[in-house]
Amino acid sequence: MDVSDQELLTQYRAGDTQALECLVTRYQRQLYGFILNMASQEDADEVFQEVWFRALKKQQSYRHGNFLGWLMRIAHNLVIDRARRRKGKVSYEALTEEGVQVESDEPRAADALDMTELEASELGQKIESAVATLPQEQREVFVLRMQADLSFKEIAKIQKVSINTALGRMHYAVQKLRPLLREDYALLGRGQG
Repeated sequence: MDVSDQELLTQYRAGDTQALECLVTRYQRQLYGFILNMASQEDADEVFQEVWFRALKKQQSYRHGNFLGWLMRIAHNLVIDRARRRKGKVSYEALTEEGVQVESDEPRAADALDMTELEASELGQKIESAVATLPQEQREVFVLRMQADLSFKEIAKIQKVSINTALGRMHYAVQKLRPLLREDYALLGRGQG
């Protein structure tokens, strides 16, 4: 039986370090993937650690809802803060386009279409490149929805915008990705027939 996030936090407060390890393991892939999409490779490890540090420091402010959404909100704020601090040193575009990676389920979907590993890898790279061209806010909504599988309500809360704004950002992201990936989508469609 799975132990709830709240129970693990309670166990951690009582001195059980294994409970914290279980929480980190539970959310590592989604949280780290989000951070990697929003920050440079160099910053990702630091931001990941800082997210957990702040979550533990402020665990009393967690309101027994979606723990992953709460962690994503902390990560979002940290990435924005880092970008603001660096703004004078590095252009924002250089910061957000550097080292962007999207973990995608496309290779697995491609396997079902009898694509080779090389073709699936190339498709994944094309998707990564296309997503990297999106403006930061749109890329963040896209990654939170597609990779972290968060609801638009949760995404809106993380970005501190209305649900309509989050939906609009996703709509614009998809509109921008469509022409960039149209040829690959057509090839996938033909592969199914």
